[in-house]
Amino acid sequence: MTIWWKSWSDFWAMGGQAFFVWMSFGALLVAIVVEMLSLRLRRKRALDAIEEERDLETEN
Repeated sequence: MTIWWKSWSDFWAMGGQAFFVWMSFGALLVAIVVEMLSLRLRRKRALDAIEEERDLETEN
């Protein structure tokens, strides 16, 4: 295995493209977090709707 960078600072600089590389990783991380929160909210709403429907069925 060949190491492409001579030091950690070269790794973090990404050959002068660090801004674009790390912004891409950041955007991906934000998208994943938003998706996880969205899924959690949709699941909670679906479960609440099911519970409400069950409550209405038991009343009748």
